[in-house]
Amino acid sequence: MEEDRAKSAEPPENRPIRVYADGIYDLFHFGHARSLEQAKKLFPNTYLLVGCCNDEITHKYKGKTVMTDKERYESLRHCRWVDEVIPDAPWVLTQEFLDKHQIDYVAHDSLPYADTSGAGKDVYEFVKAIGKFMETKRTDGISTSDIIMRIVKDYNEYVMRNLARGYTRKDLGVSYVKEKRLRAHMGLKKLGERVKKQQEKVGEKIQTVAKTARVHRNEWVENADRLVAGFLEMFEEGCHKMGTAIRDRIQEQLRKPQLTGLICDKDHDDEEDDDDDEYYYDYSTEEEDYSDEDK
Repeated sequence: MEEDRAKSAEPPENRPIRVYADGIYDLFHFGHARSLEQAKKLFPNTYLLVGCCNDEITHKYKGKTVMTDKERYESLRHCRWVDEVIPDAPWVLTQEFLDKHQIDYVAHDSLPYADTSGAGKDVYEFVKAIGKFMETKRTDGISTSDIIMRIVKDYNEYVMRNLARGYTRKDLGVSYVKEKRLRAHMGLKKLGERVKKQQEKVGEKIQTVAKTARVHRNEWVENADRLVAGFLEMFEEGCHKMGTAIRDRIQEQLRKPQLTGLICDKDHDDEEDDDDDEYYYDYSTEEEDYSDEDK
């Protein structure tokens, strides 16, 4: 048995060595490219096949992806190290799959990946057992999860950037109140940056004037800080009033349908009252006519 494994692990000499690498390759980045480069350079003459799992199996065993399977396939096809892309790749490799694609070795990093059994077994256990596993190294500091975390961390800025590019709040899944809050927040942030720059310029001018007038710099800085603090206090008060006005306007818009319903009910009641008056008037007229005839 050991002899068979050793024999199967011997690289062929009369043709390019077919190395297989697989993965999800979501948000394809240079960490993916470096791992494929290592797989391509395992042997002097290597034909690199790269398998990529489809959306159905990926969402089932790993989770939601940002890119679709078609987009991930296309990203791999544009990588210089890839000779062939195998779409709809299996989650667990079998001897049948290796034979079908004439795979000599499987390249991947050494971290264990759970298979479909739910028992925590390594998905590459079979390949390692037959001596066809070749280890590649991961690139530190970059991964799909890291990129997603960066986006989530700076979510508000990315939303504002896309709103400025012409996307609507509905396109981005943002509510009306959330959009107004983000715009106000970004406006305050930009204003704070301008105030900071202006404060730095004022500090430089104060330092120059203080040297000329021979006045202690701290006194000038304290005066400038008091002026800036007063300005910011007035600005925050204005922002608070603006926020209150926006909230009152939203509440007023929500009350309009209710007021319209009340007005309609009142008009209906008035119409009924008018009908009663008309009926009473006709009745009186008839009674007067009857009295005249009697006279």
